[in-house]
Amino acid sequence: MYLPAFPALERGLGVPHGSAEFTLAAFFIGLALGQAVYGPLSDRFGRRKPLLAGLALYAFASVGCALAGSLPALVAWRFLQALGGCAGMVITRAVVRDRCGAREAARAFSMLLLVMGLAPILAPLLGSWVNAALGWRAIFVALVAFGLAGFLAVLTRLEESHDTRHEPPLRLGKVLRDYAGLLANRSFLGFVLVGGLSMAGLFAYIAGSPFVLMELYGIPAGQYGWVFGTNALGFVAASQVNAYLLKRHPPTELLRRALWLPALAAPLLALLALAEWLPQPLLLAGLFAYIASLGFLSPNSTAAALATHGQQAGTASALLGTVQFGLATVAGALVGAFHDGTARPLLLVMAACGVGAWLAYRLLIVPLEKRAHAERLL
Repeated sequence: MYLPAFPALERGLGVPHGSAEFTLAAFFIGLALGQAVYGPLSDRFGRRKPLLAGLALYAFASVGCALAGSLPALVAWRFLQALGGCAGMVITRAVVRDRCGAREAARAFSMLLLVMGLAPILAPLLGSWVNAALGWRAIFVALVAFGLAGFLAVLTRLEESHDTRHEPPLRLGKVLRDYAGLLANRSFLGFVLVGGLSMAGLFAYIAGSPFVLMELYGIPAGQYGWVFGTNALGFVAASQVNAYLLKRHPPTELLRRALWLPALAAPLLALLALAEWLPQPLLLAGLFAYIASLGFLSPNSTAAALATHGQQAGTASALLGTVQFGLATVAGALVGAFHDGTARPLLLVMAACGVGAWLAYRLLIVPLEKRAHAERLL
């Protein structure tokens, strides 16, 4: 929601161009670290209580963001905001896994993307209007109201989905052993890296697209919201096609086929940027192709990763999210660190993410699939 306000935010705080990206990087770090905590908490104490605590922290930190008087203060408040908001990311995945099998979970995640996709479609548009009418601080005031509304919705509407009666006491050693066991699971790690690397390209796009599209290609802030929303609409539409196709195809098959799109689109854009010939229509088409492909990659990789971890759904979801947003943090930071006034840093990072996701599937998942196929033949 505050992406279109990056230029106004930087002018208001008196900081150089590109500095606002550090607030986004801080948010990614908070998302990565916070999810590692909420997962075990939700396995031990249920889904509702940790989710309510996270939403309360999100609303409180949003107040701090609205009142921040300097860039370091805004970075700190954004970090706390992420520590609260990431509860919803971890725990909603765990709730889906509590209630669904692998294929049903993939369909549920696809349907959830229809809901979650409204945020990137509407938020930049709303952020542009709020920024134009009331200034960038009013955007965070709106997020306070959103956090409180989410708190009330969970308090009054969400039923507990996890039975905690037989859960052992929460101890750091056990939590670390559970995480180590998940990382040692080649199938889980493969699907997590596939989803994490492909989504890292999305967050590189989120971090770098305000400068590339508004400053470099001259797209006005109001129209940037429409461009961002169009890409998000492609993401949502692809997720609904994915939900339909899951009636006849397993998640891994759809995942394997969709991985080719970001692995080809992003490197092509990067090569054209290096050649200094990348017209705006081609850039927008390539970005749309990459973002839309995530409508297949995100739900299917998530469902496949969580498929065999029902009792540890919270912990598995947390590790998935931590890796995903850890990679997103690195991707966003690289875009900012190598900022050179061109589109090259953004597109090279997206290319590395797209190719990396394809390689993770080929190197970690395909050998397991071949082994399983051979065992079935025997």
